[in-house]
Amino acid sequence: MHNQHVIGQQQELQQLSQNPQSYLQATNQPLRVASNDFFTIDPYRKRKDQSRISVLQKYEILGYIAAGTYGKVYKAKGKSVNNLNNLYAIKKFKTDSKDNEVIHYTGISQSAIREMSLCKELNHQNITQLTEIVLERKCIYMVFEFGEHDLLQIIHFHSHPDFKPIPELTLKSAIYQILQGLSYLHQNWVLHRDLKPANIMVTNDGVIKIGDLGLARKFNNPLQSLYSGDKVVVTIWYRAPELLLGARHYTPAIDLWAVGCILAELLSLRPLFKGEETKMDNKKQVPFQENQLLKILEILGTPTLDKWPSLNNYPEYSQLSKITQFPSNLKAWYQSNGGTNKNCLKLLFDLLEYDPAKRLNALDSLDHKWFTENPKPVDNIFANSKFKYPQRKIQKDDNDILGNVNNPMFGNHHGYNVGNNANKRAYAGMGVYDEQGRKRVR
Repeated sequence: MHNQHVIGQQQELQQLSQNPQSYLQATNQPLRVASNDFFTIDPYRKRKDQSRISVLQKYEILGYIAAGTYGKVYKAKGKSVNNLNNLYAIKKFKTDSKDNEVIHYTGISQSAIREMSLCKELNHQNITQLTEIVLERKCIYMVFEFGEHDLLQIIHFHSHPDFKPIPELTLKSAIYQILQGLSYLHQNWVLHRDLKPANIMVTNDGVIKIGDLGLARKFNNPLQSLYSGDKVVVTIWYRAPELLLGARHYTPAIDLWAVGCILAELLSLRPLFKGEETKMDNKKQVPFQENQLLKILEILGTPTLDKWPSLNNYPEYSQLSKITQFPSNLKAWYQSNGGTNKNCLKLLFDLLEYDPAKRLNALDSLDHKWFTENPKPVDNIFANSKFKYPQRKIQKDDNDILGNVNNPMFGNHHGYNVGNNANKRAYAGMGVYDEQGRKRVR
């Protein structure tokens, strides 16, 4: 019976192929003929494009926040039923375009791919939450939850126009939440590699959000070594000494060094190691950052082989040996900046330990004595604070997210220039500018 059924099907297919019109009439089946271009890519792409919901249909663009090497960041408000009036930060990756026409499509940058892939996998209260990724008109839009503040903005508020120390509860809670987020990243085999105040967002509810994972890397079984993939990581003022000494292999300890620098900056309201960066030459050889290392030596003292046994294995050790010897001055620096808590100073020493093998890790740091004594860290870093921080500044004269120069709805498109110094700071979670208003070097 089975063979007869198969033979019958084969005969029907043969009749259909020889004379489809008469076969369909005899069997009372309607004739369905696809157009000649039905199976080509263009009609398919057109149908997909028509089915997509545009960025501007989902979100109302409130203003333009900042710009940098990799794109622009906009503040937006939800328009659909599911996200009505919720605030978002939309990061648009820049394309090679002219008058909104893509003249040379170069694909997706390595940084963008990393950031998208990692953000989609990570889920923690102290990590910036990625809401969705939108592909439209050969542009990529990453939609994040919006943070009204960042630590750089808060530091600036407390240091200008007059000096106003950050309350201990705010400072301690901020550092604790940073370490919570960092512990989550490290336990999931992710190095951040660009921690700094500008990349630490704070929501209106006082919750810390670590952002900008554009330089982040998975460090378990990487396809290529961390150094060969990115020879320069971490903004210069927050770069760990092993990186300055040319380390080819490094660990999550580089992120803890950056946290130590951030803690010191929140205490003194100015960068702890404010060195001058030596730029890379045309041959793209990584230069020895002597000035930055000198700033570290002046406060922490000169490291020795007794305290850092692997010190002489670093490529730039010979350069270090040529620099004048310095004693440790961190305790004196701490006291000169109004520091009195011994446990806070101990945490600073533990995070700024020269030897990365001895440096405090993120998980253990959460049990540090400073966090167990009163006042204990809280979920809202603004709790009991008398300070009211201003909202993030946005520009409303340049919020054409689609780059349509002829669209009167958004006014004229002004390219990627930033109009004032406030917006030259990195939008936390986007990290497109450093503290000096310079485009960040990847």
